[in-house]
Amino acid sequence: MNTVSLEKYIREGGLDETLATLYGKENTERQRERYLRAVAAFGAEYGSDREVSIFSVPGRSEISGNHTDHNHGCVIAAAIDLDIIAVAAQSEERRIRIHSEGFPEDVVELEGICAENAGKYASGAIIAGVCDGFMRAGHAICGYDAYTTSNVFKGSGLSSSAAFEDMVGNILNHFSNGGAVSAPEIAKISQYAENEFFGKPCGLMDQTACSVGGFVAIDFADPKNPIIEKLDFDLTAAGYTLCIVNTGGNHADLNEDYASVPSEMKAVAKQLGHEVLRDVTRDELLRAVPALRRSVGDRAILRAMHFIGENERVRAQSAALRAGDVDGFLDGVRASGDSSFKWLQNVYTTINVKEQGLSLALCIAETLFRGYEKRAVARVHGGGFAGTVQAFVPTENVPAFRTAMDAVFGDGATSPLRVRAEGAIRVL
Repeated sequence: MNTVSLEKYIREGGLDETLATLYGKENTERQRERYLRAVAAFGAEYGSDREVSIFSVPGRSEISGNHTDHNHGCVIAAAIDLDIIAVAAQSEERRIRIHSEGFPEDVVELEGICAENAGKYASGAIIAGVCDGFMRAGHAICGYDAYTTSNVFKGSGLSSSAAFEDMVGNILNHFSNGGAVSAPEIAKISQYAENEFFGKPCGLMDQTACSVGGFVAIDFADPKNPIIEKLDFDLTAAGYTLCIVNTGGNHADLNEDYASVPSEMKAVAKQLGHEVLRDVTRDELLRAVPALRRSVGDRAILRAMHFIGENERVRAQSAALRAGDVDGFLDGVRASGDSSFKWLQNVYTTINVKEQGLSLALCIAETLFRGYEKRAVARVHGGGFAGTVQAFVPTENVPAFRTAMDAVFGDGATSPLRVRAEGAIRVL
C-alpha cells in the first residue's frame, strides 16, 4: 500500500498486534506514533504514491563470551527491543537511496561497485559492500529508496552499526530474493561489508545477533563458518528485565586498551605454538606459566585464563537457557562478569585510574541487589574500559533500580530492555 493508505492502516490499529510482539503491549501506542512519523517522512521525501514496506532490525547485547570471538571463542548474545526501522520502496533506477534520520542522504549507484571507490568509514560504503556481498553470494540486488529511524543509541555497545548493515541486506533480501537469504548469511554479508568496504576489521557476533534474534549462542572455532544456535528462552516470562546503564565514561584514547586484549591473548597462543587461544588447553597453559611470565607477562596469562574459562561458561549458560534454568544462567552471568573484572581486566583503563564509572556502577548495583527478594546480577557490558554495565533485574525492582542508578549517572542513564525473539524482519 502507499504511504497515505499505510498511515491510515497503522493509525487504525492494523499493526498493533505486531508492535505488541516486538516491543511489549505497554509500548504499542508509542511505537505506533514512531512508525507513523517514519511513514510520513518517507512520503515527504520520496513520494506518497509509492508502494512501501516496513522493515525492522534489532540492536543486540553481549551476554557472555567477553572478548573471546577474536581468538575463535564462544559467545552468547541477545537481540533487544531497541531497533532500526525502515520504510522502503523498490525503485526502477539502479541505485539505492537511504536517508537515516538526523544524517545526510546516502546515494549508492549499483553499477560498477567496488571497495576502492566506496569511500572508507562512511555509511555509503556499508551499502555498497552489502550489495557487493549479495552479488558475490549469487543473490540478486535492486534499487530502492528508504527512510530509516533508529533508537539503538550510538556508543552504548548495542550495535547500532551492525543493525544498519543488516537492514540494508534485510531490504535486499525481501525486495530482490523473496526472503530466501537466511539470517546468518545476511550477517556474514554485513561483516564482509564492514571489513572490506567500510574498513573496520570486526568479528561476526554483532551482525549475527541482530539478524537472528532472541538469545543466540555462536561458536567461532571456524570464524568464517561459525556454529549458530538460537536459544529458545523468554526472559520476560521468567520475571527478569535486561537493564543497560550508561556510565557516561569517555571512550577517547582507549584504542590501545581494546587492542591489547586480542594481542596479548594471541601472544600467549604464539608462545605455545598456536595462532589463537582456542587451540590451547588449560593444562597446557598452566604448565607454561613460569616461561610465559618471562615472555609475555602476567596480565597476558590472566587474560588467557579468562578466555578458557569463558568458553566453558558459555557452554554451561547455553545448556541452562535450553533447560529454562534461570539460576544456572545467572550463575554464568555473574561468573563471566567476575572473570572480566579480575582476569580480563577491562572494567577501567590504567590510563586514568581515577575514572572508574563501570566499577562504581557495579558496586552500587550489587549494593542495591542485597535488598531484593529475588536474585539479580550485574556485569561489565561489551568491550569495557568505559561505557555501560549490564544488569539482569527482577522486573518488579526495575523502577527503583532505574531511579537509583539515574541519580548517580544522570537522567536516562538506565535503559530497561526486553530480549526480542525476532531478528531482521519485514514488518509489513
